[in-house]
Amino acid sequence: MATIVRTRAIPAPPDAVWATLADFAAISAWAPNVDHSCLLSEQTEGVGTVRRIQTGRTTVVETVETYEPGRTLGYRITGLPPVVRTVTNTWVLAPAAGGTTATLTTEIDTGPRPPQKVAARVVGRVMGKASDQMLDGLAAHHAAAHHAAVDDAKDTA
Repeated sequence: MATIVRTRAIPAPPDAVWATLADFAAISAWAPNVDHSCLLSEQTEGVGTVRRIQTGRTTVVETVETYEPGRTLGYRITGLPPVVRTVTNTWVLAPAAGGTTATLTTEIDTGPRPPQKVAARVVGRVMGKASDQMLDGLAAHHAAAHHAAVDDAKDTA
């Protein structure tokens, strides 16, 4: 199993960051590497919620497996090449000075044999880049929201 961990400071309080992540269907609004997203389940939050995302010509389905409001969101990703047995992404939020620390951990299981471990490293590099893009997009989304709120406050003052 390969594990990739990425962390970013997000310029917003944890509840605001959680609201963005928990709006599971709306990832395409803030993740620059997601072209389209939609729910596949009637359920809109919590364990069992399912979304479909499209990135370029790749389409995957993500199913929520861990849901601790305000703190942790984890989901299994299916629809990747068959060499990949399982992939999970887990977001963990923690309060920090000036906002929130968001950590995204990706676990990739391609199997125990040496060629499978090589495949896990290759997939890990791709998933690591995707994680960086999502974290950067999340930070930019909240920075833009903060600047818009400041501009609105100036306009009404």
